Amino acid sequence: MKDKNLWLRDQDANLIAKVSMTRNRMFILNLQNDGAKCLKMCAKDSTWRWHMRLGHLNFGGLKNLGEKKMVFGLPFIDHPNQLCEACLLGKHARKSFPKEATRATEPLQLIHTDVCGPIKPCSFGKNHYFLLFIDDYTRKTWVYFLKKKSEAFEVFKKFKAFVEKESGHVIKSLRSDRGGEFTSNEFNIFCETQGIRRPLTVPRTPQQNGVAERKNRTILNMARCLLKSKNMPKEFWAEAVSCAVYLSNRCPTKGVENQTPQEAWSGKKPNVSHLRIFGSIAYAHVPDQERSKLDDRSVKYVFIGYDSNSKGYKLYNPRNGKIIVSRDVEFNEDETWDWDVQEEESYNFFPYFEEEQDIEAPLEAITLPPSPTPSSKKSSSEGSPKTRSLLDLYENTEVIEDVNLFCLVADSEPLFFEEAENDKKWRQAMDEEIIAIEKNDTWELANLPKDHKVIGVKWVYKGIDYEEVFAPVARLETIRLLISFAAHKHWKIYQLDVKSAFLHGFLEEEVYVDQPEGYVIEGQEDKVLKLKKALYGLKQAPRAWNNRIDKYFQENEFVRCPHEYALYVKAHENGDVLFVCLYVDDLIFTGNNPIMFEDFKKAMTCEFEITDMGLMSYYLGFEVKQNDGGIFISQESYAKDVLKKFQMLDSNSVNTPMECGVKLLKHDVGEKVDPTLFRSLVGSLRYLTCTRPDILYAVEVVSLYMESPTSTHMKTAKRILRYLRGTLDYGLFYSSSHIIDLVGYCDSDFAGDLDDRKSTTGFVFFMGNNAISWVSKKQPIVTLSTCEAEYVAATSCTCHAIWLRRLLKELQEPQKEATQIFVDNKSALALAKNPVFHDRSKHIDTRYHFIRECIAKKEVEVKFVKSLDQVADIFTKLLKFEVFQGLRELLGVRKEN
Repeated sequence: MKDKNLWLRDQDANLIAKVSMTRNRMFILNLQNDGAKCLKMCAKDSTWRWHMRLGHLNFGGLKNLGEKKMVFGLPFIDHPNQLCEACLLGKHARKSFPKEATRATEPLQLIHTDVCGPIKPCSFGKNHYFLLFIDDYTRKTWVYFLKKKSEAFEVFKKFKAFVEKESGHVIKSLRSDRGGEFTSNEFNIFCETQGIRRPLTVPRTPQQNGVAERKNRTILNMARCLLKSKNMPKEFWAEAVSCAVYLSNRCPTKGVENQTPQEAWSGKKPNVSHLRIFGSIAYAHVPDQERSKLDDRSVKYVFIGYDSNSKGYKLYNPRNGKIIVSRDVEFNEDETWDWDVQEEESYNFFPYFEEEQDIEAPLEAITLPPSPTPSSKKSSSEGSPKTRSLLDLYENTEVIEDVNLFCLVADSEPLFFEEAENDKKWRQAMDEEIIAIEKNDTWELANLPKDHKVIGVKWVYKGIDYEEVFAPVARLETIRLLISFAAHKHWKIYQLDVKSAFLHGFLEEEVYVDQPEGYVIEGQEDKVLKLKKALYGLKQAPRAWNNRIDKYFQENEFVRCPHEYALYVKAHENGDVLFVCLYVDDLIFTGNNPIMFEDFKKAMTCEFEITDMGLMSYYLGFEVKQNDGGIFISQESYAKDVLKKFQMLDSNSVNTPMECGVKLLKHDVGEKVDPTLFRSLVGSLRYLTCTRPDILYAVEVVSLYMESPTSTHMKTAKRILRYLRGTLDYGLFYSSSHIIDLVGYCDSDFAGDLDDRKSTTGFVFFMGNNAISWVSKKQPIVTLSTCEAEYVAATSCTCHAIWLRRLLKELQEPQKEATQIFVDNKSALALAKNPVFHDRSKHIDTRYHFIRECIAKKEVEVKFVKSLDQVADIFTKLLKFEVFQGLRELLGVRKEN
């Protein structure tokens, strides 16, 4: 203390604080604890980059490699050992065993070998093992990948021929353990005839094969680090192992003094200036011949290894699964592909080389893991490379530099109430839902009767769980027929949406539910809610809603069509008419009097809370464009989503859905593929047939093999996607016309299914020039002739014609004449018109003679058409492009303009 001041100093006499004395002789010191701050200095250091380029080589070896000038292209390294998290996670091991006493004196005098595996998950080449060969003299290593251990013998013969020819030496001794893959009779006989000694280890003593065992560990450690440092999926282990072997041959080893294994083997000092970090982002130049003037001059890839044959880099495109080998590459080694962020419902496909490449035997092709999205992930400092996930970014980072990734998290949909209640947007949505329910008088607070059970309730958020409900819907043929009908009449089609439709249905049963989470009434926690009306997810809800809307329509002078329960008609004596088609809570309506439209919307508004969508433009995945010339419907957006979902958006297009001459079998010899993936693809394609009848037959064919699909079936299905890639903007155009006659075309192949020899029925119906209904399906019986197959198909077509005629009658457009059905088989035509039984028809089931009754009643008329004019051919057989294109145009499948 000095001059009534208190001086606080630390042990080094540095001033900490100075405080003056107060009037009551006290020294008051205000201490404030500032928020913790983290100060960071980032120093650019090439040591870390070369540590990663060389497969996380230890720092001592890295320094040794540069000081002794064992390679070209390596800068001066002078850096102490540092801590690398990827190395700790990938390499941490026990102490090594004692070294071997004797060494080989020339190349191939002694080869060490061992099989490593099984490794899970399997590689995308379906391999579970890798086999190493190590030359004792040079420590040069080779790697091969195996599906089974039993493949080791064949691989060894290939390896022996390769290395003996390359080096000019012969293998004299092969050291291995006593695994069955090395001690089989054929292996022993081969080694005896070739004069190869076989020193084997003592059982359960792997230490005697220490070189191979240690090399296995070294390669696996390096592979783990390669994958971990870039956060790559484990399915890339085979490529990581290949790269690790390539790098280890160019890294120093204690077994060879002052040389790398590659130099000891070849006599040439390797150059490492071309090495890049495994898994980093690479930009490959696109040759002039493969791009137009305005196309990008490079494409973004992921670096996955080196190709020794062409001295290029192996690059992988996660977006489309392509693998290329290129030398014109620019790298961004600080950038990483974010494999943690996946696109919605992405799927695996085997990638392919753009051009056939002669890849060295040890290298393995890679296929696509679940499709990721790119991001620029940078480590916190050059001296401390670490991996991080999107969750880490979201939870632990205050200042978000990677805006794109943060936006993905911020916009994600909640799965549970705990997630939603902390989000203002979702909390507001839940509040609005509760208000709507209470406004609708859906429930009331009550005590639970003793003889009743309470049903739990849950919050259902955007995009999930809506598949748990069901309600009657209009058939797609009905919707297309109504669109065609409106086009013929020059009418416009409008659309309404009923909000919270299922909440409007009245319940006949007593149903009690828990109070919803987050909205339990304080002081009334023991009470439950008695439902007056339905809730989403309740089994009675769909039926209750359908009964409610049906009752409303009937009370407002609508008549439900007996042949299509989701179609309602309101007709006045003066000729005014209004048609309403219902698909759960989406309604489309059309007619000839705009005043009826307005009255209908006002009445609906009084009864339900609705959204007026205006002119029908997007309905059930259909894009609808209405103009004076007609109506164009397509599924272009949905088709793009399907191509994107299955990574085929950048595929090369073809001009037909299936290649002419392709014959598929259920028990195909091709490799098995994921059946769930295949079924998802086929299901997506089937929905596209709603506006694309040109792909119906191809989709029907691949649908037969969903139980146990193979690579052949997958290739066929992917060709349909390639066809769609070139015809994305195609759809159906419904033109205006005064002719509304119903006309059908019917065809069949004969015994087209090679597995059960059943035939395929195909038919299409036109209303005027507009195709409104089409079918391609396998017949339920085995027919004995083309005549019988065509006859069975004609009967199925007749049944459909009767339904369409009745539907048109409900639309105030009865068919005055018999519906014409065109077939291209005169024998079937005669069989349909002639009721006399004979040898060709006496075995045919009675139900298939229904066509004769319809002909007699003049409901249908069967006529002959030449095969060249048979439109239904496109639904029963594979066609050449010229024929296919002509029939496609007759169906009305085309571009909008």
